[in-house]
Amino acid sequence: MELKDIKAVYFIGAGGIGMSALARFFMSRGLVVAGYDKTPSALTRQLEREGMLLHYEENVSEIPHVCKNPKACLVVYTPAVPADHRELEFFRQGGFEVQKRAQVLGEITRSHKGLCVAGTHGKTTTSAMCAHIMHQSRPDCNAFLGGIAKNYGTNYILSDSDYVVIEADEFDRSFHWLRPWISVITATDPDHLDIYGTKEAYLESFTKYTTLIQPGGALIVHTGLEMRDSLQPDVRRYEYSRDEGDFHAENIRIGGGEITFDFVSPLGRVDNVRLGQPVPVNIENGVAAMAMAQLCGCTADELRYGMATFTGVERRFDFKIKTPGLVFLSDYAHHPKEIRQSAESIRQLYADKRITAIFQPHLYTRTRDFYKDFADSLSLLDEVVLCDIYPAREQPIPGVTSRLIYDNLRPGVKKEMIRKEDVADFVRGHSFEVLVVLGAGDLDSYVPQITKILQERLKG
Repeated sequence: MELKDIKAVYFIGAGGIGMSALARFFMSRGLVVAGYDKTPSALTRQLEREGMLLHYEENVSEIPHVCKNPKACLVVYTPAVPADHRELEFFRQGGFEVQKRAQVLGEITRSHKGLCVAGTHGKTTTSAMCAHIMHQSRPDCNAFLGGIAKNYGTNYILSDSDYVVIEADEFDRSFHWLRPWISVITATDPDHLDIYGTKEAYLESFTKYTTLIQPGGALIVHTGLEMRDSLQPDVRRYEYSRDEGDFHAENIRIGGGEITFDFVSPLGRVDNVRLGQPVPVNIENGVAAMAMAQLCGCTADELRYGMATFTGVERRFDFKIKTPGLVFLSDYAHHPKEIRQSAESIRQLYADKRITAIFQPHLYTRTRDFYKDFADSLSLLDEVVLCDIYPAREQPIPGVTSRLIYDNLRPGVKKEMIRKEDVADFVRGHSFEVLVVLGAGDLDSYVPQITKILQERLKG
């Protein structure tokens, strides 16, 4: 079934951040869009307000009649949905076109020039930065992002542009469905070993991904990665990092709450780039985003303006309180390398402050595979509060708990273990200079309550 023949689209697992962007894409084209999700959320309620038909009970009778025609309805599902899901079985047995989200994105990259950002971490911020630069510039773009871009209040940008920015997810090898025009690869630190099994298989997956870049396109890869790339003959290859490579930053100035640097590029240097979200890790993310945008024809002035006006992504270095006496932020970091980057950035910004992190590990397998690395990264902070593991799609593994990380924190780090449900009480009973909530689970749902508690404290 070609996209142009579709009259309705049904989503199984509709409330995920990536799935909701696709739902909005099809709603913008006037199609009937419906779906199932396990639990209501702020995002699903917003989708309903925008016109999506949603239900939260695994029940075939709840599927709208218009979505029961296999000749006109495309079914999109997330890999997190179990294979024996009743609605998924109904569609498969009924002869429907059933595709993963990544397959649908792959079709879009065949009809547009895909600007894809892959990597273990940094994908969401880098792709959102690039999308904002492009959307504010002459080339413009569509975008499917893995987080809510604060500039737009959504994870989806629609335009008439031939370009589409896509976050290329390596989970379940989803990014192998894409056909990028230009791709950034930010990092290849092993992850998702429950899927890949070994580090070597994980790296090989990125090698295969590089073979999918279209002739005439380009790869922009971070310096020093272990992966090998395997490009078609007429695909250009560039390297980038914060301090070296074809694209990098020079003359970095950090102070007074601002970060400014000069962008070094083989396509033309751009001086005095100011970060609208002044966080040290965003220097490197910004270099990658500007490299991709510059290859698409964005001018020096457009690059400067886009970077200066980028306000960030929800849950990515998301400041909720920023006063001289108290700082509170939320960060999605859930891989040891991400947490290290987050900790180092916070330490650069607040070198003389006591930094406390409340961390909820994400997945039993990831905790099992990397608990020592998590402990090393978290030990860069002054105080670490650990909650129980967020299971997501997984069943518990005997012996794998947050205690593994707790026991491996370095001497001198103040540490504590609490239940997620007790986080608000913990915050009420303690004082903080800099507090950060870390993780990709549901601990973020407590952030509004924590913010309110701390704001009331500031009022005295």
